[in-house]
Amino acid sequence: MLRLYSLMWWLALPLVLARLWLRGRQEPGYRRHWNERLGLYGRRAANDEPVTIWVHAVSVGETRAAEPLVEALLKQYPRSRIVLTHMTPTGRATGKALFSKHGARLVQSYLPYDIALLVRRFIRHFEPRICILMETEVWPNLIAQCGRSKVPVVLANARLSERSLRKARRFGRMMRDAAQGISLVAAQTDADAERVRALGVANVAVTGSIKFDVVVPTVALATGAQLRSQIGARPVLLCASTREGEEELILDAYLQAALPSGTLLLIVPRHPQRFDAVAAMAAARGLAVQRRSALNQAGASVAAETRVLLGDSMGEMFAYYAACDCAFIGGSLLPLGGQNLIEAAALGKPVLIGEHTFNFAQVTEDALAAGGAERVADAAALMSAAARLLNDADGRAAMGQRAQGFANQHRGATARTLSLLPPLAD
Repeated sequence: MLRLYSLMWWLALPLVLARLWLRGRQEPGYRRHWNERLGLYGRRAANDEPVTIWVHAVSVGETRAAEPLVEALLKQYPRSRIVLTHMTPTGRATGKALFSKHGARLVQSYLPYDIALLVRRFIRHFEPRICILMETEVWPNLIAQCGRSKVPVVLANARLSERSLRKARRFGRMMRDAAQGISLVAAQTDADAERVRALGVANVAVTGSIKFDVVVPTVALATGAQLRSQIGARPVLLCASTREGEEELILDAYLQAALPSGTLLLIVPRHPQRFDAVAAMAAARGLAVQRRSALNQAGASVAAETRVLLGDSMGEMFAYYAACDCAFIGGSLLPLGGQNLIEAAALGKPVLIGEHTFNFAQVTEDALAAGGAERVADAAALMSAAARLLNDADGRAAMGQRAQGFANQHRGATARTLSLLPPLAD
């Protein structure tokens, strides 16, 4: 099965590279550093390089989630370096924004495609002492090559939904072999741990979600305060990390909703290549739109007639949460699995979330049980709940306090994960 999988990768590689080039039309980052995806790095690392810890965070969400772990590793192993790999330009940009302060101690690269030869090139070049995969990234050839090179593989902050478990089982023995090649899984919840064990991983521990340990940057709070001053006193409903198909539902419901006078709808699409499309959707409905990027100009403010503010910037999600009065978490109105609500809760914002949260099932249920979040059935219910919260300052504040208390209660996963890692000579 692994041979067939590898053959399919080789056959598909020309198409994969062509798709990479086409995606570069909208996101130029896909056309940069393409050699890294083929395991081509030029000169091999010198023998006197420090101990290398390899952390893989596929995109934006995983990179943000990795922040507490990366910071803790750099602190615990002061003479080591981290190679942080990604699959998307947005993930790489997020990593640069978070970790550029560490200089040469953190190196970024794209993960090579999951072909044995390419992964071997990566391992020979960087010589990692350990490979830490974030959340759900299981690559059969990567794990097999790490095993052959005696590089232990850890799956950190692991989550596995029932849907993902069913998909994994379709690959049969290949996925079981990959699972058995993982040295340690640090799972977010008991349910995640049970599903991971069902795949055949022997060493599984429940550590909680590292995302609870993220520290809100002071600069993000300052940016959020500045944005709020540019908006003014009007109520702000944030729809964060929205996905394709959701914005139309949200905009249509917003037009029909009985929200407080002057309520500003702040929409932050999950994927930057959709910024223009979402702006066009709002304009087509006769809604006056401004872009966050235009507010960087000196003296710029949100006009009184503006009804939709488009969050078209990267790395500012904490600032958006800081600037809003209540937050809806996207990816949950449609069956897309939802997104992480922890950042909003950590900032003490009342959280609204849709029915489809299977990718973050436990954390969502815990937030609901704590009274810091409320589930809505559809876009109309979202607007109704938002109207109630925006009209009730005391109720909104109390719900925000419950959300923040929930977030604070679950801290500590980073330290628990670190304590389980195999010893690393520094």
